[in-house]
Parts: sequence; structure tokens; C-alpha cells
Amino acid sequence: MVGSRVQLAKAGREYKACCPFHTEKTASFWVSPEKQFYHCFGCGAHGTALRFLMEYDHMAFPEAVEELASRLGLPVPHEGGGGAPMPQDASLYELMARVAQFYAETLKGDKRAQRYLAERGLTTEIMQRFGIGYAPDAWNALLKRFGAGERDRQALGELGLIIERDRAPAREGERHYDRFRDRIMFPIRDSRGRVIAFGGRVIDRGEPKYLNSPETALFHKGRELYGLHETRLARSSLKRLLVVEGYMDVVRLHQAGIAYAVATLGTATTPEHLTRIFRLVREVVFAFDGDRAGRGAAWRALQHALPDAREGREIHFLFLPEGHDPDSLVGAQGREAFEKRLDSALPLSEYLVRELSAQCDIAHADGRARFAEAARPLVYKVPEGVYRELLLARVAEVVGLAPQRLQALWAGGSPPAQAAQAPARPRRGAGRGSLVRQAVVRLIRFPATAGSVTDAERAGIDDCSEAGADVLRALLDDLRERPLKISAQVLERWAAKPGGEHLGRLLEREEVLDDEAAAAVELRAVLVKLAHSVLERRLDALIAKQAATGELSEAELFEFQRLMSKKADRSR
Repeated sequence: MVGSRVQLAKAGREYKACCPFHTEKTASFWVSPEKQFYHCFGCGAHGTALRFLMEYDHMAFPEAVEELASRLGLPVPHEGGGGAPMPQDASLYELMARVAQFYAETLKGDKRAQRYLAERGLTTEIMQRFGIGYAPDAWNALLKRFGAGERDRQALGELGLIIERDRAPAREGERHYDRFRDRIMFPIRDSRGRVIAFGGRVIDRGEPKYLNSPETALFHKGRELYGLHETRLARSSLKRLLVVEGYMDVVRLHQAGIAYAVATLGTATTPEHLTRIFRLVREVVFAFDGDRAGRGAAWRALQHALPDAREGREIHFLFLPEGHDPDSLVGAQGREAFEKRLDSALPLSEYLVRELSAQCDIAHADGRARFAEAARPLVYKVPEGVYRELLLARVAEVVGLAPQRLQALWAGGSPPAQAAQAPARPRRGAGRGSLVRQAVVRLIRFPATAGSVTDAERAGIDDCSEAGADVLRALLDDLRERPLKISAQVLERWAAKPGGEHLGRLLEREEVLDDEAAAAVELRAVLVKLAHSVLERRLDALIAKQAATGELSEAELFEFQRLMSKKADRSR
């Protein structure tokens, strides 16, 4: 798998190459087929095939699992008991690939479409990279090519490539017509590079200007980002993503060397988009036209982004000069000037303050009060933590109050409620880590081991106060109630939950877990140790109170006797 992306040279039992993760002239990157491991002695990059896909192709963990499984011809269990894509889905992917090739071939024979793309400044190389094509100016060109039989037409209909007529036609073969006609075609690819939909742009005048594939079994527009696959293939070290509005914007930016541009697909930025983005990078810049529509789109993007705003992430907004979009601006000014604008994009907090300030006259008390009331629901959309506190402080600065006073007023005059503690991160102690961390790692690596835990073993950690114990309890309860089979399913289910972002990192620990049966035994042993530590701490607390005050309450005496009896039972 590594050899398909890096040119390897045989070196005894192993292979070597120049490292793909940093610049070097002497090969220090080694791959061991026997150990199924790679390591760079230059930059320290190392891991398994799964880690390589995540780092090199910028894939999320579930996507990397699916990619490896598809290469090996293995099914991937999905939540709900499903397996790999159904056979009919595989045939749909194949049909979409053939349709994309048809559009690309049609472009080569159409001078008018070629002339339009040349006038827009696109090179042959960039058109090939994105698979750009042309849908002929005919009602049934695609239908004739791929819809010979009823089953073929049914498949085309399922993919949204043909439309059934409202009225019954005179002849049976005229019941359908092509959805895309006389349009420049932009294939939309998923994370594995498979064509799942199309976007079509008119060449001259016409409505709508852009026409997208409808929702299908393969395509969910609220989840996909145009250009994300091509961005991953750019192989550059991804530090940020630039989100724009149009297909042509993405293509022109990539052509200019800004190969980290993606676009939403005719819809506002969704939470699923943001989840995908923050799995890959820590910084996102939204770029919008400077007109009224662009400002409206930016404000909607901000509102959707607030629940994902937290420490460690950067969300910026860039507004282009009036009359320009990313396509035209990068064509007029070039890459360097465009990226300078990105570096000066507004942080989310400053954009929020600027936008609300424009709606309220903050020079006067009445305006500042309106500003505070408008900011209140937005601030509370941000998860509790450092970022929310800083945003609160910025809003309080504009209002002219202390942050604590503003928060108290927002709470109705009562003192601000004690912020609920965010789930603690499992400690990164030496060796194998804390007991909590060991248990969590085993549950992520082998989710089915949760089913081996008895009710007594689960109850034993109810009062555990170690760091991360709340995450352990929630994870264990969830997996006992709704069993899963593979790690990818756990990460997907927990992606948006408190503490979920840390679970994927725990999979990267160097401890090797290959035996599910052994992991189940270890998990139960760890839970027993945790329960024992809880018991010992409580006994110590009762003994310390007895020593300090000279007495225990009747309930405490009963508890002390019960705990001592339990300790004796365990010793036996």
C-alpha cells in the first residue's frame, strides 16, 4: 500500500525511500512488510498502513479503514449490522465513473465548451486533474449511451442523471430525459476518489446557473466538500482549508497553487462539513464575495461554526473586494497576493463583534445593551471551555462590563452558574498510562469487549474519580447497550460527543493490542483494579475522619463495615 504512493527500493528484507513527510536527499524512510510498519529516522514519522493513509492522504480514521478494506477485498462492518457497500452500490459507482468519462470525452470534441473553459483561464492539466467534462446540448445523449435497457434507466434514475417526464410520452423510449444538458460538468468525488455526483454550469445564459445532482444513495450534499479529494492528493502538509462557494473558484485556486481550497455544494456549511474539516486541519478560512449575498452566507457559516469553536481550532472569515470572487481575484492578483489576504482574515470572535456592532450603535448605552442581548445566544452556542471564556471577555469589553458581571446579568441577575467541567482527558502517564486510559484504549480497539463486563464490575467504577472516568463510564455503558464491532464505528459515534475528539488519539498509542480475547480479560482486570482503588480511597477517607473527629455517623459506620467486608471478600 505504501509502495503505491512512495517509490520504494529493496534493502534486504525491508524497503527504503526518501521520506514523504519531510524534505530530504538521503533515504531515511524504511518500510518493513514483516512488521507491517514504517519509520523515518529523519523526522520520526512512524506507524502502520492505517496511520500512513491518515497522514499521507489526510484521511479520517473511518475512511482509512474503508480504503484498506477495499484494497484487501474485505467487508467493513457498519453500525446496524451492515457490511460493505451493497453489490448494487458498487455497480452504481462503476456507472458514475463511466458517465464521468463520457462527459470528459465529449468535452474533447466540443470546440465551444473548450473555448469557454480557455476563456475562464483553465489549463488542460487542471481540467484533467478535476475530470472536468461537458454534457451535450441534447435531451437524451446520456440516455442513449447508457440507458438501453429498463434496468439501465432505473440505475440512471437512482443516480439523478435522468428525469422522468410528467406527462406520458407518445413512445415508451421517451419517458425520460437527461438532467444535465449543455453544461460544463464537474465530477464530485468522495474521500476515496469515486465519482458520486456532478455539478453542471451553464456556458452562456440560463437558469439555474449551477445545477447539482440530487440526493442519492451515493451522494449527500450536506456531507461532501467539492475538491477535498483533490486537496488530499496535492500531498502538501495540510495546515488549513479554504472554503469557497463555487466549483470554478476551487479549480482556479488549485491551478494557482492554493491546493487546499474546497467548496460546499449549493448548501450552507453544515455541522457534518465542519466535523470533516476539523478531522483534517485545525484552521479553516471561509472566503465570501463582498456583496450582500456573500455577507449573508458568511453570517450563516459563523452561526453553524460556533458549536465547533474551541481551543486548538482557528476559524477565520475573508471578505473579497466588491465585484470579485476567488476565481477572478486569484486570476487578477495571483497566489501570493491572495494568500496575503488569507493571513489577514478576521478571526471568528472579531467577525462576530464587527457584525453585531454594525447592527447596534455601541457609542450609546442603549446600543451596547442591544449588542449584549444579540451576542448572548451566540456565545452560549460555543462549548464550555477556554474559547467561550475568551469570547465572553471580548463581548464584555465592547459592552463595558466585567465578564463575570455580564455573565451574571445574562443569567438573570443570579451569580453565574459554576461551569460544568468538561470531560477530563485520560492521563498520559508513563508506561501504559492510567488504569482509566488502559480501559478506554481496550474499549476503542475492541468494542465488543464491553459485552464481557459484568454488572458488578461495571458498578464498581460508579464512584471512580480518576481523570477521564466519566468518559470511561459513558463509553462502557453505550457499548454495552448498543454493541459495535470495530474502532471506526466507535469514533464515528463519538465524534460529536464530549471527549470524543480524544478517542482517536488514544488509538495512536504504541501499545500493541492484537488479541480480542486477551483484551477482554485485561479490560475486566483493569475495572476490578479501579473498583479496588475506589474502595481503598473511601476507606482511607472514613479512617481519616474518624481520626480527626473521633466519631462516624451511623450511616458511615455501616458503610465502613460494608467496605471492609467487601475488601475481605476480594482478598479471599
